[in-house]
Amino acid sequence: MLRDLSPASQSKRLVVLGRSSALQGLVRQIVIWLGFVVGFALVSSLAGNRAHVALANGLRVVEAEKWLLHGLPELVVQRTVASSAVLTFLTVLTYRASEFVVVSAALVWVYLRRRWAFTQFRNTIFAASLVALVCYFVLPTAPPRMFPGLGFVDTVAHAGGPSRDPGVLSLAANEYAAMPSLHAADALIVGVAIALLARRRLVKVVALLWPAWVWLCVMATGNHFALDVVAGSAVAALSGAAVHAHARAFPSSSADSPASALR
Repeated sequence: MLRDLSPASQSKRLVVLGRSSALQGLVRQIVIWLGFVVGFALVSSLAGNRAHVALANGLRVVEAEKWLLHGLPELVVQRTVASSAVLTFLTVLTYRASEFVVVSAALVWVYLRRRWAFTQFRNTIFAASLVALVCYFVLPTAPPRMFPGLGFVDTVAHAGGPSRDPGVLSLAANEYAAMPSLHAADALIVGVAIALLARRRLVKVVALLWPAWVWLCVMATGNHFALDVVAGSAVAALSGAAVHAHARAFPSSSADSPASALR
């Protein structure tokens, strides 16, 4: 019983119990996240079996950009980046790491350092993913790299190395999940969240620059059109607003309150 211990022993035991509880919670959240990622990939793959529809929609995006932007900005970005081996390497690396590695690292950081904000942050990512998933079924869209006749290059494939999706996820990849860009959506969610939660000014600045860098990378690698990026950013903004409104209407439990945040 805690009352039979000295104040120092009680304090030490509470710290140990708190750390154990935090570790169990972290493991639980990791399992939830990995389950969501695998489940999302498997369900998304079911939307990737209408190649003719996806290619037609991709061409519609091309025509829309030519009308709205008077050209295809992705071609300019791709050719500019291709002129530098360093830029090509960095854009490919960013494309491969931004969606799973960086998002996962951000989730862990928020859970460990700003746990009171974790649920809303995680749910925003979940909401954006689910909205995008619906779009992939309703509007499958081929990415720019599938239109070499227009001058696009599959930079990731040419770079070699790991596939776009690691391990078992590569077996359930949806090649027509371009509209909206989930890379763009998640980069915006992560960037804004870290900028709001971080204390150091440098970290805030880097976090705010992160979405723009990812947007450039997904276009430079031939994986998304500019309109895909715009749509992904809109999905992120709407998801964030919806989750925030829900959190205000239904306040989170004390377990997610600022008082329970890890120091």
